[in-house]
Amino acid sequence: MALSTEVHSNPMNDDESPLSVMPRYRRLWRYSIFITVVVAVFPLLIMTALNYQLDKSSYRSESRYKIARILSNTKRTLSFVVQERRSVLSLIIKEHPYADLVNQSNLRSTLKNLQDSFGGFVDLGVINSDGYQIAYTGPYDLKGRNYKDQDWFHEVNLRGVYVSDVFLGLRGFPHFVIAFKHYDGKGNFYVLRATLDMELLTDQIYSLELDRSTDAFIINEDGVLQTASAFYGDVLENVDRKIPPHSRLREVVEVYESDGNWFTSGYAHIADTPFILMAITQQNNPLTHWVQTQSEQIWFLVGGIIAICLVTYYSTTRLINKLKEADLRRAKMMHNIEYTNKLATIGRMAAGVSHEINNPLAIINEKAGLLKDMVNFNENFPAKEKTLKLINSILYSVDRCSKVTHRLLGFSRRMDMQKELIDLEHLLKEVVGFQSKEIALRGIDVNYDIEEDLPSIESDRGQLQQVFLNLFNNAITAMDHEGRIEISANRVGSKEVAVTVKDNGIGIRPENLEHIFEPFYSTKGDFGTGLGLSITNDIVNKLGGRIDVESEVGKGTSFTITLPIKR
Repeated sequence: MALSTEVHSNPMNDDESPLSVMPRYRRLWRYSIFITVVVAVFPLLIMTALNYQLDKSSYRSESRYKIARILSNTKRTLSFVVQERRSVLSLIIKEHPYADLVNQSNLRSTLKNLQDSFGGFVDLGVINSDGYQIAYTGPYDLKGRNYKDQDWFHEVNLRGVYVSDVFLGLRGFPHFVIAFKHYDGKGNFYVLRATLDMELLTDQIYSLELDRSTDAFIINEDGVLQTASAFYGDVLENVDRKIPPHSRLREVVEVYESDGNWFTSGYAHIADTPFILMAITQQNNPLTHWVQTQSEQIWFLVGGIIAICLVTYYSTTRLINKLKEADLRRAKMMHNIEYTNKLATIGRMAAGVSHEINNPLAIINEKAGLLKDMVNFNENFPAKEKTLKLINSILYSVDRCSKVTHRLLGFSRRMDMQKELIDLEHLLKEVVGFQSKEIALRGIDVNYDIEEDLPSIESDRGQLQQVFLNLFNNAITAMDHEGRIEISANRVGSKEVAVTVKDNGIGIRPENLEHIFEPFYSTKGDFGTGLGLSITNDIVNKLGGRIDVESEVGKGTSFTITLPIKR
């Protein structure tokens, strides 16, 4: 339902009628729709924003909880695995005398028992205080090898126990070492060193059954992978991540990388080892996750907004149109009242003029006629010819005044529509005669172009006089001295005639042209009522015709009245 009014920018002065703001309905329509939509949609948008924030917080909390749970469970398992093997090695070195440990057969039996009972042990070796491996059992020939200059030997000598990082060494596969220092009965120390397969810890991580967006692995304090990572590569590759300081507590942080990826990352140090358990889950952008998980609510929101807009558009358009129609009815009523008052005033004036002028004119006409008779019957009347000439001049002037009052009465005496045959050429020249003095004073040239054999039309003479008088008045007002008015009349088809009144005046601006038939709209300032063309348009419509206008600023205006030949 489209709004059937146009937007105009005709400012209302303090003394203007409120009806002069009728062209502003479009602006009122827009403001009404805008305010209604904002008031209705704003709470929905607030609720949507709150829903997004809650979803974002929940999503982030869920990711943090997921990582925290992985860290807690896996750290506990890994710590138990390492601590269990440390404890058994500590027990062996304390319970077995030095002589039993360096016995090759006993050492082999011990390794076999460890492998069967605990798993993960690759070899065992005993190293004296000089760094020589004096006893060894395992898949390699390492007996007699000297470790005195290696860092781990100094570390175990200093601290009494040592757990190494993962390395490949001679074995060529990832493993780590646990070593304990102990003293023999003679004051010398020795070291029990065990090599453990890294699969012992890797199997614990693989058992987590992580999804594709989550990774868990072990790194050392230098950022070197101790187990393979789905995100960062294979064992012993460097991870480009900041390593948190040593802490017994786990740490979970959110990381936003430069490539636009979101991660929730967690760290947990495994006690008494150089290992750091790390778990990472890759998140969607919170907005993307919200759109994916809340798609139904989002579609409901979009549908609700569209429905609100449509209902607001329809209801506001209907309301504004009703308001416009009511104001137009009021304007038409005021217009009719003004028009009726105007014609009533003219009628009263015409009656007064007729009463005040026609009676003296009748007396003058009677006395002049009597005087003419007296002159005619007196053959010896002095200056008879001159006197008769003067008397005839008086009688002509009286007749001329009578015609003027007759035309005035004919213009104003009828209020209701009357139908009679009208000769348009005679009517047009008669109406121009009303303005003959004004036309002569301004030096305006009036040209006629009337089609030959133009048919007479059935219409209301007084109403047509009103129409053309208004058009002529506007044309005269629009021109300076020595202007030109062109009046043409011709048949249009078989049922209509068209009368055009064209002037070469100042013209009408395009922004004003579409408003000139609106009640109380005037471009004459304080000199215009804004009713002339409105009344003219109303009369033409009542007579069954139409009025068209063309104008160009600085070149003039042309009004064309098209009327039916028969009503």
